[in-house]
Amino acid sequence: MLTRCLLIGLLFLAPLRAQENKAIPADELARAPTPARIATLVDQATAQGWGSVMPSLRAGAQQAYESNSGYAAQWYYLYRWARLLGTPYQKSIQDWIRAVEQAQVVHPNMAASYEYRPGSLAAGLSRELLLTILGNAVLSEEFFQLLSPLDNSAEVLAILQKIQQKEPALFTAYPALALAVAVVHDVPPSPQWPHGQVSATLLPRKPPAPELIFGHLARQDRANSTAHKLVRLPASELKFLVDIVTPLTELDWARKNVSPGLADLGKAYDLIKYRKDRVAANQYNWPGTAYTLPVILQQGGICVDQAYFASTVGKAKGIPTIMFRGAGLDGRHAWFGYLDAAQRWQLDCGRFAEQKFVTGLAFDPQTWGNINDHELLFITERFRALPTYKLSVVHAEFAGDYLREGRLDLALKAARESVNRDRRNLDGWEILLAAQKAKAPADLRAQEALLREVLLAFQKYPDLEIRFSRRLIEVLRQRGETSLAAFEEQRLGRKYQAARQDLSMGQAAASLQRSMQGDDLATQIKLFNRTLDTGGQGAGIDFYDTIVVPFVLHLAAQGQVPAALQAVERAKRTLRVEPGSQIEGELAALGARLKSGNIPKKAD
Repeated sequence: MLTRCLLIGLLFLAPLRAQENKAIPADELARAPTPARIATLVDQATAQGWGSVMPSLRAGAQQAYESNSGYAAQWYYLYRWARLLGTPYQKSIQDWIRAVEQAQVVHPNMAASYEYRPGSLAAGLSRELLLTILGNAVLSEEFFQLLSPLDNSAEVLAILQKIQQKEPALFTAYPALALAVAVVHDVPPSPQWPHGQVSATLLPRKPPAPELIFGHLARQDRANSTAHKLVRLPASELKFLVDIVTPLTELDWARKNVSPGLADLGKAYDLIKYRKDRVAANQYNWPGTAYTLPVILQQGGICVDQAYFASTVGKAKGIPTIMFRGAGLDGRHAWFGYLDAAQRWQLDCGRFAEQKFVTGLAFDPQTWGNINDHELLFITERFRALPTYKLSVVHAEFAGDYLREGRLDLALKAARESVNRDRRNLDGWEILLAAQKAKAPADLRAQEALLREVLLAFQKYPDLEIRFSRRLIEVLRQRGETSLAAFEEQRLGRKYQAARQDLSMGQAAASLQRSMQGDDLATQIKLFNRTLDTGGQGAGIDFYDTIVVPFVLHLAAQGQVPAALQAVERAKRTLRVEPGSQIEGELAALGARLKSGNIPKKAD
């Protein structure tokens, strides 16, 4: 009897599944996915697994794209949701751990291990949440544009679930704010956030619960108590608002008691009296017994305290802020930036005029790594909100899918369309380069031509220009154009030597490393001496670590100890070596070890 019932059930389900998995009609793909379609999709995936709906969604999205449907993106993001939600939990965690380790953004506040959990990322998510996120085309677009491999997707979805359950109405009204909270608070903040000069005892890096942060900010916005209308800001900017470790009661205090607002937030930095006595005493860590906004205002502080106070006051008032740290002429310095009333980023609040040649470092609260140079410029330019850029992203998404499937002609066409729509789409260029190389790996001239096109697109972004120039130099060397490759290396060094010593030094180190791997000894020493003469005059410990030490150790490892000692002596005469300084001691120790035969394998 049981066997007969099972057989009947299977016979009943077979046509139903066949009907559910059949291709999506072309006339439906010409329109936006309907609520009924999304509800059916969620119900089928819940019963049969998200893998059961992925093939038809992917095929439908590609069909919509290839037929120039205006709704291809919405069908594509349904497919992306299915692909994400159907990912096994364990695989998602393993992929995320691998990504954060490779990016070197692991920090001590992160969990040491994660327990195995059966099922996919969709397990435990409510039907209400799934209908809400899949049915919101704007949220879907923003979600997949923002989501990074460095985000713990399982925890991002769990936070969205908590917010939606606790604040269903506000979740619907403020989806971008919910998304920002989720991608920032999916992992604990770094112990160095907001800065490393206050102990965890005085400032525990334990933010309020994500759903409480969301509810607090959304209600403040509803009450017109925020300087910006949060409902109008994208999650990519709101993430610089929700990166809060301060108790919500302190934010309330700042909103009520600190006067600078959107028109003059930079003045909040100077409200904190600068403690020259602490600097004179080399007391760079906070010396008090409490580290709160009222205490900092009362006692004063140094630059990191000024920047922390001002940036936190901004967050209390609903203003996205970024805190910077950088090496100045007379030691470390810190300042902050904020999104002003005209929705332009002001990034020099508290920055010394003579230090503006220094590129500051700032945490990306989404990843707890440093924001790189081009990303900071991308943030200030705000071009990602443009319709042309959003369309560029759609083309790049399809290009990436075609590339993964090995459909190289379609990948090339879609990637080219992507960069034509917006030449600042870095992903579009990377996919185009990968597709071209996959289609014609031996065509080095075509690779050179495309790389030169990329360089033109990113010539105002120094780190990207250097990144793609290095790839161009490698292609030139493969083609046997060694003189042209050397010219390109020298051009980069000259271009950034004065304005961006950090980038110039990195380029010089890459050139020296290449010479160490392939040139004869005389050529290597000649390049080292030229690098020292052009970039090392008056340089300090960074140049020593990046250029001098690797080359000296390389010579020693090759048995060229006399040449290594000559390199050390030349460095002593060229770098800024002051009596009693760290660099003087390290140079002396390096020379002594070379003379003793105790060859160091790496810099101490």
